[in-house]
Amino acid sequence: MPDEPRKAHDHHRETSPRDARCFVLTVSDTRDPDTDRSGRLIGELVEGAGLRLSGAEIVPDEPARIRASIEARLADPATDVILVTGGTGVAPRDRTVEVVRELLERELPGFGEIFRMLSFREIGAAAMLSRALAGVARGKAVFALPGSADAVKLAMNQIILPEIGHLLRELRKQGSG
Repeated sequence: MPDEPRKAHDHHRETSPRDARCFVLTVSDTRDPDTDRSGRLIGELVEGAGLRLSGAEIVPDEPARIRASIEARLADPATDVILVTGGTGVAPRDRTVEVVRELLERELPGFGEIFRMLSFREIGAAAMLSRALAGVARGKAVFALPGSADAVKLAMNQIILPEIGHLLRELRKQGSG
């Protein structure tokens, strides 16, 4: 019996869509296209996994600008997944989490929990300072990741990319959204 849940999960993964269209949003007061290492890394990892990049943008740490960019992507039929990097810490200007959380219809608390657990293994107790989160808004997956390239690599390679197809499969079921 212990193999049954694993087999079901493997079946879900095998029958999941592989056509995710991902948008990358970098939230930063200091980064530009030349210095946005984390945003560029997300794009490379997305394309390296055989997924499509539907666009990228950099906005300052201003809630109204963050919200406007995410809302535009939520309304865009060419985007399935929104990957936000930056603004998830505890500094006074880190407001990404508050904006994203307001837009979510359903939160995926396991994402942040797993991310912090994996981060703890790499950086120790400082992992508790991350407020990374994920959820669903208007039938799309939304992830808020730290701005560190190492954190992005960990989240993308160990959590998001292995399960994005499965997540989209669930979201595309009749009655979802």
